[in-house]
Amino acid sequence: MTRPDLEGERNIGKGKRLMLALCGIIAVGLGAAGIFLPLLPTTPFLLLAAACFLRSSDRLYNWLITHKWFGRYIRQYREHKAISRQTKLATIILLWGTLAFSGFVVLDALWIKILLLAVGVGVTMHIMSMKTMK
Repeated sequence: MTRPDLEGERNIGKGKRLMLALCGIIAVGLGAAGIFLPLLPTTPFLLLAAACFLRSSDRLYNWLITHKWFGRYIRQYREHKAISRQTKLATIILLWGTLAFSGFVVLDALWIKILLLAVGVGVTMHIMSMKTMK
């Protein structure tokens, strides 16, 4: 896949490109963790990484958007501004399963359980508000 026209974005300094690439690498790491940790959203971090790589490195940008696992998230969102029904369902099941385990087995403090409940409701509302791919 090729990069969209950036109208002079390549004229940024080497230091700024290096910082953008570093931020993109960190965002990919957080996005990868988000696949397994339901409180970390995968897609926004991967979109951030794509935006950073788009302005800093053709090689990293092409690697990310063609990646076997990560590329799908970016392509779906970029092309359809939506996520699949499977992704929504899997995310919500994993989210609430992890929160239930944490709240009932691991944690004792009531205020943390309430915080987890609030985060779970917020993340669920966000996921459900996103368009679903047909």
